[in-house]
Amino acid sequence: AKAIRDAAPKTFMAFSVPLIAAATEDEAVRLAYAAMELGADAIMCQWSPRFISAAAEAGVPVQGHAGLVPRKSTWTGGLKAVGKTLEEALWVYSEIKTIEDAGAYAVEVEVVPEELLIELSKRTSLLTSSIGGGRGGDIQFLFAEDILGNNPPPYPRHSKQYRKLYELQQALQKERVGGFKDFIQDVKNGSFPSDVHTIKAVDSLVDDFLKKID
Repeated sequence: AKAIRDAAPKTFMAFSVPLIAAATEDEAVRLAYAAMELGADAIMCQWSPRFISAAAEAGVPVQGHAGLVPRKSTWTGGLKAVGKTLEEALWVYSEIKTIEDAGAYAVEVEVVPEELLIELSKRTSLLTSSIGGGRGGDIQFLFAEDILGNNPPPYPRHSKQYRKLYELQQALQKERVGGFKDFIQDVKNGSFPSDVHTIKAVDSLVDDFLKKID
């Protein structure tokens, strides 16, 4: 995190803090302060309202998380969209309002219907960061791995790959392996090292050397 901050000193950055790294409000505050010490402008988390409130009251800007929360996805039916039924939509709204009441400044809203997020954004003072919520949020968020295509397919439906780094990495790895194989083959067949890779002694050096040691 510090290396990223050093590389982009003027860019607004919210550092992600692990869900299970804090077990008490005091630990949450210490973790939030540690992120700020590394250069964070804010933190983003999946914490409970108590922990969000503790960090916010300590002066740390906090972004919460609503909608699909991957670490808790078994409670919402797996890694799929949330908010497609009335019951789920009301639950997402309740989660956002709870995060708002806890003192957060923003909320990441993950994989909800675009039309729902449009209405949710109108009804909260929080900045809404959309990841898989279409154009309904105040902020668009995608992981760098998805933007750059770092991983092999399948890709999340809500993501878009602007580059294909995985394919480039695979091609690069193939070239690495090929290079080592060619080196081994050349050593075995005697074509490496050749004269162009070899230091030659002057004509009398070896004779003079042998006279000295023999």
